[in-house]
Amino acid sequence: MKLELRRIHIKDIQLGDKTEVKGGVLTVNEEELISKLKEDERVKEVKIDIARPGEKVRIIPVKDVIEPRVKIEGAGNGFPGVTTKMAQLGEGKVNVLHGAAVVTVGDIVGFQEGVIDMWGEGAKWTPFSKTYNLVVDIVPVEGLDPHAHEATVRAVGLKAAELIGEAGRDVEPDEVLTYEIGSNAEETAKYPDLPKVLYVEMLISQGLLHDGYIYGVNSQNILPTLMHPNEELDGAVISGNCVAACDKITTYQHQNNSVILDLYAQHGKTINFMGVILTPELTTLEGKFRTCDYTAKLCKMIGADGVIISEEGYGNPDSDLLMICKRLEDAGIKTVLITDECSGWDGMSQPLADTAKEAVAVVSGGNVSHVVTLPPADKVIGNAKAIETLAGGWDGSLEEDGTIKCELNAVIGSTSEIGYHNLTAKLY
Repeated sequence: MKLELRRIHIKDIQLGDKTEVKGGVLTVNEEELISKLKEDERVKEVKIDIARPGEKVRIIPVKDVIEPRVKIEGAGNGFPGVTTKMAQLGEGKVNVLHGAAVVTVGDIVGFQEGVIDMWGEGAKWTPFSKTYNLVVDIVPVEGLDPHAHEATVRAVGLKAAELIGEAGRDVEPDEVLTYEIGSNAEETAKYPDLPKVLYVEMLISQGLLHDGYIYGVNSQNILPTLMHPNEELDGAVISGNCVAACDKITTYQHQNNSVILDLYAQHGKTINFMGVILTPELTTLEGKFRTCDYTAKLCKMIGADGVIISEEGYGNPDSDLLMICKRLEDAGIKTVLITDECSGWDGMSQPLADTAKEAVAVVSGGNVSHVVTLPPADKVIGNAKAIETLAGGWDGSLEEDGTIKCELNAVIGSTSEIGYHNLTAKLY
């Protein structure tokens, strides 16, 4: 499969009469966008706002972040299985509005949405303080059950990104990134002496609004699945969960999965990158044994010499991470784990809910319990009071002057377990 991501560098977002990109500026027709989004009968109201890097703007409670794109050659525009008809992704040419993001906010249904600060202390903890954000505030109609409410908000966000992405259809890119890997047999023939490396990506699959989706299929309902890395880069995997904001893998992060990009950078040089296995994180013991055994089986069948495993969430999924690690190491396959830690405010508590002596190579994305103080914003998009009911916040987190004190738990992408951020931890 060969995929071209053709980046159009976005340097600003404005509202105007026509949705278009000129000179690196994305202009959005607000009324037209709202009208199209309200074609969904589940939507009562939509508000559009803009947040730029460096502005003293706070966005809360954030549900998802999506990169606007358009497929100009090949199958599968939008998000097949969700916003468009099913199509095989991973090949063709995609124009990407790089530097822009659609950020969705709305009423809290679960406890685990998040906050983005575009400036100051808060900005250094989230990667989305560096993007030009078109914020879509969605109010569904009354009477929807929680799952339908969440499905509505997330689908509307994806649709907004798809509609805005169309502005880049006829724009020449500033850079073109090409990703190409053939069949396992072809790549092994090309690089017979390089170690074969697989990437196992664990996805929250716990129900109760805690699920990822692959081509529109809830990951609760799959066995571990082998995919070409290009499929994820092309939009096959989306966020559908409200797991703790710090390590929620947003749709934007799936579209730009940093583990995949790093493995691609080493493909044909130091490793032979063999593909991605998407593994659901289930809550039952039977489910954990099934998915962990099946994941290890796939790795052995493909002949992996090494496996990178990334987690989503913490606590319950820690056991899956360590169970997969043990099975692979016992089979002679070297593993590297990417996780984060829930180590308490002082950083001294047990970081993971489970452990295994086989876990000898572990990358930390930071401590989710680390407490930060976020100064008052000049402008809040959404509802700052929401911090008191978010994971990582508490009654009293929001002070009278607008200052927020919270754990990194509440900051979107702050301890990303696919490494899409700037935080780690030291071993003393």
